[in-house]
Amino acid sequence: MKPENVLSLIQSRWSPRKFADRPVTDAQLFHLFEAARWAPSSYNEQPWIFILGRKGHASYQKLLSLLVPGNASWAKTAPVLVLTAAKRSFHHNGKPNRHAFHDVGMALENLMLAARGEGLFTHPMGGFYLEKARDALHLPEGVEPVAMVALGYLAEGEEAGKRARQELSEFVFEGTWGQTPHFLNK
Repeated sequence: MKPENVLSLIQSRWSPRKFADRPVTDAQLFHLFEAARWAPSSYNEQPWIFILGRKGHASYQKLLSLLVPGNASWAKTAPVLVLTAAKRSFHHNGKPNRHAFHDVGMALENLMLAARGEGLFTHPMGGFYLEKARDALHLPEGVEPVAMVALGYLAEGEEAGKRARQELSEFVFEGTWGQTPHFLNK
């Protein structure tokens, strides 16, 4: 894939609040989680856990009940909800994995970009009840809830609002803090 195609896919990603009443297929879900599986991770630990619920199943209602009211009010239109979690310790030595959240984020981004490639949209959320999630989903010791995601097709009439991003010069430095790389001065 050409770099400009990858950038176009990334730029087309946004987080809607209205989803169509259209199911996501098993084949699509397999593709999304396969994309997540191939994310890089520290020591190839792959510390991610995904717990999904599909509309019409008890698992969906359980996940929906974990969202704060503001998120639950619109996320209920999504046909799929997913909770991400991180295994906080390395499997190979039991030591804390300070990169686990980072690695889960990379796996989630792979999933979200694969979703865009499938014509699907995602909306990640931090607004959910962590302790309630631990209990309701029977997460074992050392597994930490990270984020929830609404997933599905875009509802008719739902359009992206104005999206703003920082200029590269605000966060890309070369050698030391505040030093703008020459390629940004063009």
